[in-house]
This record gives sequence, structure tokens and C-alpha cells, in this order.
Amino acid sequence: MLMSIRVLTARDIAELVGQVGIDKFMDGLIESLETTFKKWKQLKVTPRVSFHYRQGVIEAMPASDEKWYTVKIVNGHPLNPSRGLQTVVAVAVLVDVDTGYPLMFMDATLLTSLRTGAASALATKYLAREDSETLGVVGNGAQSEFLAYAVTRVANRLDRILAFDIDKKATEKFTRNMSYLGYTVESVDSPREVALNSDIIVTVTASPGRNRVIEKPWVKPGTHINAVGGDAPGKTELDPELVRSSKLVVELLDQALVEGEAQNVGREHVYAELWEVVAGIKPGRTSPREVTIFDSVGIAIEDLAAITYVYSLAKGDDLGTTIEILPETSNPKDLFSLVAQPL
Repeated sequence: MLMSIRVLTARDIAELVGQVGIDKFMDGLIESLETTFKKWKQLKVTPRVSFHYRQGVIEAMPASDEKWYTVKIVNGHPLNPSRGLQTVVAVAVLVDVDTGYPLMFMDATLLTSLRTGAASALATKYLAREDSETLGVVGNGAQSEFLAYAVTRVANRLDRILAFDIDKKATEKFTRNMSYLGYTVESVDSPREVALNSDIIVTVTASPGRNRVIEKPWVKPGTHINAVGGDAPGKTELDPELVRSSKLVVELLDQALVEGEAQNVGREHVYAELWEVVAGIKPGRTSPREVTIFDSVGIAIEDLAAITYVYSLAKGDDLGTTIEILPETSNPKDLFSLVAQPL
């Protein structure tokens, strides 16, 4: 039997978002993540496998449920933009657990940004105050719009967005892209100004090292923070005293202790993994004055939710290209026949 694989390019993913509509697509993606986190105990979960190089990092991120297996290969090369290349690119494979056959090969660069935004949105839904009105974004690079937009899908009372980046052109880009979605952005002069005036803060900076982008004294009672830029060993964004004194929620504890803000404070200061909050095992926000932090490093379960979500939409619309790349023989036990005679 001939087995074909669906191939989706970045252009296909963008076309899919356009066909569905970005609001509906993001809402469905957030829902897919929420459903997946709620069935956490049925999933096969492991920290990603990372190989570090002088130039950057390359990682494999496998995950599985009872039906699907996914693996994403993703990099992080900070100097790539100087060569006209993306800092982060990714590809992914979806495999049928029943047969072990691959069903889809896809660009996952755009989808990674979309699902990263969806993960912070999901955390915001459970951890932020419902009356939050101002969103502040520190770091206005390639990921920033995805995060800000996704958060607006769950924080329905937001009516103000503040932005800061040391690169003013990045803030101009962020402002322009958010305007396409109907949002007005105010550029401010410092992370301190962002923190003092925000109910929800997103930090998504790229600078290496243990940074203190947001200091504890700047943060108002009741603030929720999505800390996204601290995604590698020795790379963090928040004042450790702020992290220690807040309700800290991570995605996967073992991974967060190596790569996230949690690496600066230890497991004793981690309140919960996100799935525990989403599944109702532990409450999220319990006080209008507590400060909550979502320590987001990105985990493979989020990719599983995103990839299977896209597959269902693409298959329904017959989007992308189907190709036959696997061996085909009349006798599945006679693979050698492919090389024993002319093809």
C-alpha cells in the first residue's frame, strides 16, 4: 500500500491562518493546548534534548499521546540575523502511533511562535486578574507580536499596550504589526515604566546572561508576568527576589530548573506545573494582590497540541502537498528487492 506524507511549508501555514482567520485560529490553538494539558497523565513527556555549540543550540523535542507522536527539531542561533537568517527555525514530523508511519512533515518556525503565544495566553487565563487592563511587553523582537496578540484573546478587558525595546526599530515594527490587528501601542522609555504601569507583563528579551530586566520593586501587587526570554541555561530575565516572592508556575519542572527563571531560585520556590493548574489540581490565582509568574521555556507537549491541531485543519482543507518518500514493495518483508533490481 502506497503511503503518502503531507508536507506543509511556512507559506502553507500562513495561508491556513488566513483561511481560518487569525482570531479563530488562535482561539482554537489555545483550546488545543488546554485540552492537551488537561490529559497530562496520558501523555509521554520528557525534557528536550539539547546540543549546545559555540554558534548556538539545536534541540529535539519529542512528545506523544495515545494516537500521535511528534518531534520538532529547532535551533537558536543569536548571530543569524547578521547573516540575513532567522534566529530560530524549526521543522516537525507527525507520526501515527498505530503504524509508526509519518503522516506529515512541516515547517514549524511560524507554528512555534504561534504556540508560544498560545501557551502564555493559557497561563494568563488561569493566573492573571480578570480585570487586567494594561499589557506591557519588554522585548519587541520576532516573538513579541505573537505573545501580545495571544494574551489579548484571553484577557478581554485589555485596552492599553505598552512596549519597550533597546532597539527602537524593533518597537516600531511591533507597533506597526499590532496596528494591523487593531491595537494601539505606546512606546515607553524603560522596563521600569512598563512594570509600574502594567497589570500583565510579557518579557521576551534576547540578551544572554542572568539579567534583571524586571526588578521586584517595580511590580505592582496583582501583576501577572509571562517570562518567556529566559530559555537557556544561564539566561534569565527577572530579579530572583521577585521570582522567590511570587507564585511561580512552570511548564515542566525538570526542564525549567535548567533553562527557566526557576534555575535561579530552585524547585522549592516552584508552586506548580501549568498542567496542574489547568487540570484543577492546584488553584491558579487565589488573591487579587498576589504576583504570579509563568516561567515559559517551551515544551514538546505544546508542539504536540499545535501540530495535531494544524494537521486536522490542513487535512480537512487538503492544504499542502502530498508526496511518497517511503519504500513500497509488494512484500513488506522484502525490502532488499528495492536494491537487488533496477527501480
